[in-house]
Amino acid sequence: MTAQRADARRNYARILAVAEEEVAAHGAEASLEQIARVAGVGSATVRRHFPNRGALLQAVFSERIEALRTRADELADAPDARSALLDWLSALTSYATSARGLADTLTHAETEGPDYVNACSAKLTGAAAPLLRRAAEAGVVAPDVTITDLITLVTGIALATEHHPDPAAEADRLLALTVRGICPPSG
Repeated sequence: MTAQRADARRNYARILAVAEEEVAAHGAEASLEQIARVAGVGSATVRRHFPNRGALLQAVFSERIEALRTRADELADAPDARSALLDWLSALTSYATSARGLADTLTHAETEGPDYVNACSAKLTGAAAPLLRRAAEAGVVAPDVTITDLITLVTGIALATEHHPDPAAEADRLLALTVRGICPPSG
């Protein structure tokens, strides 16, 4: 029984490592069959560990989502609420542009309806909501801006720049342009 459990853990780790590479190369629609082939396991083994594409994508993105949550926690008490929110949005944009498939995953959270549980989107929303609330209370963000609005904007930027020759630079430029409209610097 212990050997099976160790084997199952190795399979899980191998599937996840291959899935990260495949999603980075092909986005959220990476072939589950290709992932199984490259990992050296059967499709049933992939589905046993990840019952659906959403579960696989959540596992692929979970480490970076946790890093973004941690970053939001670190920024929660920053003296400048505007800078804290913008720092976090910049980190999200940077990751969304470098991780093909994350933007698609966040997009699907909005289109699948209330029964679709998307842990990535929920974690991001929960992490960033206090930053947005502080910025709105400080008067540096319009009170009607929601965290869903901001994540949708970053998602759109990531999708729009995915095939750009320099996606990170273009995403940074578009985020800066967007920020000027959402929360212009006071002064």
